[in-house]
Amino acid sequence: MSERVRVVIADDQALVRAGFRMILDSKDDIEVVGEASDGMEAIAAYRRLRPDVILMDIRMPKLDGLEATRRILEGGGNGCRILMLTTFDLDEYVYAALHAGASGFLLKDVSPEQLVGAVRQVVVGDALLAPSITRRLVERFARPQSPPAGSAQTLSSLTPRELEVLTLMARALSNGEIADALCLSEATVKTHVTRILGKLDLRDRAQAVVFAYESGVVQLHVH
Repeated sequence: MSERVRVVIADDQALVRAGFRMILDSKDDIEVVGEASDGMEAIAAYRRLRPDVILMDIRMPKLDGLEATRRILEGGGNGCRILMLTTFDLDEYVYAALHAGASGFLLKDVSPEQLVGAVRQVVVGDALLAPSITRRLVERFARPQSPPAGSAQTLSSLTPRELEVLTLMARALSNGEIADALCLSEATVKTHVTRILGKLDLRDRAQAVVFAYESGVVQLHVH
């Protein structure tokens, strides 16, 4: 990547921000361009700095991370990926964050390597979702009430192969794993993923996972 990934860290704990900044700034391809201590500051920092990635704490004063995420993404923050940070492994928060458009989530006790890897991963459009957690989340929260408006027409625009790829994406498989499962090259899978996101008007893989379950593409198997 020729240009550095520009990151804003939004967390109400100064020590957390300082620790994350130190880890990220030590990498040649990442630059922390700003910090925020609450949701309102996070929105202001986004508008002022237009970062590539925001590390967003879920629980913050004045405005929580979920609402700040919604406002940023609804306000046209299409070029920005948001990674939710939490000390709580609370499914409801995580699912709400994905629904709001977050690209993934991290627990705050993440290792330095995982933190750096997460930032690099989401900036290229990969969702940061562990398969086991994803399955648990969607099975608990993504009961298809009624399919999203227009989802039937939208789905009909996908080819049978694209539907297969979407189904495997929803199970949180990587491009490499999808390629193996369908006997395709990884480059071909990447092309399919790009087309699927374009046709369904989705930001990234995280949204594709939510969409696939809520539109009934993937049937829920609740244990």
